[in-house]
Amino acid sequence: MTQHPLPAPLTGPTFGSYPADDVTWLLKDLSHLALEAPTADREHAIQSGAANYAESLPVEYSPSPEYQALYEQAVERAGERVATAVGVVTELALAARDNQPVLVSLARAGTPIGILMRRWALEIHGLDLPHFTMSIVRGVGLDQTALRYLADNYDPARILFVDGWTGKGAISRELTAALDDFAASSGVRFPADLAVLADPGHCVSMFGTREDYLIPSACLNSTVSGLVSRTVFNVDHIGPHDYHGAKFYSELAPSDVSNDFLAAISHRFGTVLPAVTRQLARHRAEAPAPTWVGWEAVERISTDYGINNVNLVKPGVGETTRVLLRRVPWRVLVNPAARDDVAHVLLLAEQRGVPVEEVPDLPYSCVGLIHPAFDKSAVGADGKAVHNA
Repeated sequence: MTQHPLPAPLTGPTFGSYPADDVTWLLKDLSHLALEAPTADREHAIQSGAANYAESLPVEYSPSPEYQALYEQAVERAGERVATAVGVVTELALAARDNQPVLVSLARAGTPIGILMRRWALEIHGLDLPHFTMSIVRGVGLDQTALRYLADNYDPARILFVDGWTGKGAISRELTAALDDFAASSGVRFPADLAVLADPGHCVSMFGTREDYLIPSACLNSTVSGLVSRTVFNVDHIGPHDYHGAKFYSELAPSDVSNDFLAAISHRFGTVLPAVTRQLARHRAEAPAPTWVGWEAVERISTDYGINNVNLVKPGVGETTRVLLRRVPWRVLVNPAARDDVAHVLLLAEQRGVPVEEVPDLPYSCVGLIHPAFDKSAVGADGKAVHNA
């Protein structure tokens, strides 16, 4: 389809700590660049309107022993639920793509989930599915070069995009808009349905669960994601025909639990088969459609707390964890009935001195609020600064 040569994809062990069979990275290796910036520098660049949040990276660290222990407890507590959800969403994916899906996970939260879906298909059905991972950036959209690679190599109808979870549904909307743009510019139409492990925001139809509990891979950053950074889109380093970029943090290998996490979940596949069968029957009978109740809740919280910007409200356990790990949090809202599922959130909030407020009727287990004034993460739909008085 395209006349310009496409860059070669990346695989482990030269990029990332996952085996090459598990995932092919449609990314550019930026490991040699110093892209991490102190909070003040990132804040100034974004607040000045000069930078998109994806132009630099937050500094990543090895987790503390206390936090690592919380992660391990989460794997033990939620492992069976995660394995069941993997089974459900994979079965739905196979049915939606005539048993021939090409899994394309959205880096990086989608990557471990895409690998687990691939492993379920292989172990339970003997199907060896292609699995790629690519970048999506708010305000930029999907990596156009990665889409061209997929269009050149596969029937577009087979492509299925995969993510870890939904919050309010911003990525689902960004995905649809980006695929519309690509169809208009290239004439190639990819299906816009999104498969996720957890859909607490009720934003998609293809999901493993709508419960809002801790997916252990949301607990950590690169050390549970193949030692790969969040994706980067910076025109100083990404040319018009390059993939979006990312870094491979090989120096964090002593703390890497990426493959341990996959093993802990896939070890439970045989055990959860009966539960997967029951949940699939219920899912197919109910045919759940998106209601966007999560987005409505976010709009209400944004107004009630005087933020007036939905981009600063991050609903669900996964998104709240991200706020506490790599953003400037203002406060955390917690549903008191879900305290057992958010122990790591409470620990992080305590460590960072972030107020925690109990909200009994909260439709999520927890919600993270980014500081609404002069914050490096206060970015709008274009990925740039939002200035609130």
